[in-house]
Amino acid sequence: MERRSSDSMNIKEYFTRISYQGSYEKPDLATLTDIFQHHIRAVPFENLSIHCGESIELDLEATYNKIVKKKRGGWCMENNHLLSWVLKTLGYNITLLGSKVYVPEYDAYAEEIDHLLLKVVLDDGKSYIVDGGFGMVYQMWQPMELISGTDQLQTPGVFRFLEEGGLWYLEKVKRKQWVPNQSLSTSHNVDKEVCRRVYLFTLEPRDIEDFRACNAHLQTAPDSLFVTKSMCSLQTADGVRALVGWKLTEIKYNYKDNMDLVEIRILADEEVEKTLKEKFSVTLDKKLVPVNTSRLSLF
Repeated sequence: MERRSSDSMNIKEYFTRISYQGSYEKPDLATLTDIFQHHIRAVPFENLSIHCGESIELDLEATYNKIVKKKRGGWCMENNHLLSWVLKTLGYNITLLGSKVYVPEYDAYAEEIDHLLLKVVLDDGKSYIVDGGFGMVYQMWQPMELISGTDQLQTPGVFRFLEEGGLWYLEKVKRKQWVPNQSLSTSHNVDKEVCRRVYLFTLEPRDIEDFRACNAHLQTAPDSLFVTKSMCSLQTADGVRALVGWKLTEIKYNYKDNMDLVEIRILADEEVEKTLKEKFSVTLDKKLVPVNTSRLSLF
């Protein structure tokens, strides 16, 4: 794994990018949680490069340049790779892990690892999973303690791990959704789910090189979710907003009676660039060609 950081990578510049002004003297859970929450509210989960004719690189400096200097977002292999550098720089014990994401429409997990996440072991010996690169409504808001079968309540909902024979499963209990403009919602096919499986993983340590094939496949395969949908999502103070193709979805968590408020709007072509700037603080170098041809559900 890359441990080197060059002169062009500066932890204080990263903190400015995520508007973090807290202490970082002690590598403890409180600091970890605070930095993590600033990251997911400042750095979007997005794959827009693919739809601007750019390639997504796994090089740490390239990721730093994109997210910190250009104020873009990234997908899991960018967000969590950058977070691993940040947390190592601050003295945390970090291990990269690989997971296979669950696809509800196929009722199956991916065949190969297709998602990068981090394990953090604190000085008290407790292990936590940190994942700043899942996006949408399945983005955790706090590091999750690596224990099986315990509900961990967060603002987005209840998350939990289940461990069976060395395989760890992440799932999220779903809230009901109130969608005032129901005709624009396409999530009816999964509304009956009470609990959504998110991904499975093992504790086998990974190196960033282990993700190179997956990084290439996900941005080129014709049936890849990231090829068939242009997406940008950002966690907010009380929910999440996402632009998928031309559809802008804004969710307010636990709006009333264990129910999330879901507001949906379809944008005109000329509104897309302006919305990315205003709602996600994203400015693109090249022209975005929005896409949303896949029926796979992100919510």
